[in-house]
Amino acid sequence: MKLLRVGAIGQERPAILDKDQQIRDLSSVVQDINGVLLSDQALERLRAIDLDSLPIVDSSERIGPCIGEVGKVVCIGLNYSDHAAEAGMDLPTEPVLFMKATSAISGPNDPIQIPRGADKTDWEVELAIVIGKKTKYISKDQSMDHIAGFCLANDLSERAFQLERLGSWDKGKSHDSFAPIGPYLVTKDEIVDPQNLRMFTEINGERFQDGNTNTMVFDVKTIVAYLSQFMTLEAGDVIMTGTPPGVGMGQSPQKYLKAGDRVRIGIEGLGEQAQLCIDA
Repeated sequence: MKLLRVGAIGQERPAILDKDQQIRDLSSVVQDINGVLLSDQALERLRAIDLDSLPIVDSSERIGPCIGEVGKVVCIGLNYSDHAAEAGMDLPTEPVLFMKATSAISGPNDPIQIPRGADKTDWEVELAIVIGKKTKYISKDQSMDHIAGFCLANDLSERAFQLERLGSWDKGKSHDSFAPIGPYLVTKDEIVDPQNLRMFTEINGERFQDGNTNTMVFDVKTIVAYLSQFMTLEAGDVIMTGTPPGVGMGQSPQKYLKAGDRVRIGIEGLGEQAQLCIDA
């Protein structure tokens, strides 16, 4: 299934994509696409619905973040071998962990806000894992049982805030609009192999990232099991899993986003995002 949320900011309604790629309104069936809906039992109930009986959503409606009420956004850094090489950094011996504020979450086509005082805002197309149930101290072999599905994400970063100022990476990762997710939450049964998905980023029509999840240092199962040793993952939590090479920081000369730029990203099976950059 491909689940999504439509409507104005703060007024999103649950929806689902039918076999003809039409968006159907789910608000008569469930309140929202959130952690409560992501259990195996709840998803099975959704699969039993006759989608033709649901109203069609006007294609002009805004698509919001594909998950509501996200408890936390956990991110893995330097998780692609070719990206680590691009950054001139050694491969990590265990996952590099940081967080993004949930206030950074935005819709897949909402504007990207360039922070005030920023001059190194960068892009990162990423596969995001969506947790389906409470997860703590699990093994790698148990990981898929705790995953509800996957979505497309852009781990936007202000590199000067992230790398040139004191403290953790989080302040360079958490500006408003720096975590667009969606358009869809795609349930795991539709993604045959999350470790073999093509992914790309285009800036103003020029392709910069053209990678594949098969170059991850730590795969999806390893990441979920690893994180569960340090924190409880809850249903609806989002894990961004790293990016392939081609980010702005890796260009020669370096290239960063500015107001007026247009960003397009996509991952095989998970859809695309398209955003206009604006000044905050």
